[in-house]
Amino acid sequence: METKSEGATGAQDLAALVGRVMMSALFLWGGVAKLTTAAHMDAYFSSLGLPFPDLLRLFAVAVELGGGLAVLFGFQTRLAAAGLAVWCIVTALAGHANFADTGAQVHFMKNVAMSGGFIFIAAFGPGAYALARTWRRTPAIS
Repeated sequence: METKSEGATGAQDLAALVGRVMMSALFLWGGVAKLTTAAHMDAYFSSLGLPFPDLLRLFAVAVELGGGLAVLFGFQTRLAAAGLAVWCIVTALAGHANFADTGAQVHFMKNVAMSGGFIFIAAFGPGAYALARTWRRTPAIS
């Protein structure tokens, strides 16, 4: 159910909105960057030994923009957040698992932390300020 929890306050719903905005920002930014720097991203994916880097980039764009927008606007929020939680772990393992590199370690742990944030959104929902909640309030037109 995509509504706020019983007993949630206005401050908690506002915090949920701010959290959704902040969690989705990175994925919206990343999705756009993958579109605007296609050759660079394809080369990066190739350097990781990933097959079909151009197709993977397009898939990443779809996941990041689609999931990011869904979380941002509160549409199918729990499903989108669960998907992005998995995405964070997969990309941590695929792109940041070089633990000999301190920078990669930091990025790996940031992905783990973001996954935790998305699990929180998936568990507790988007709060009151979500499209799904607004659409349910709209009366049916006869």
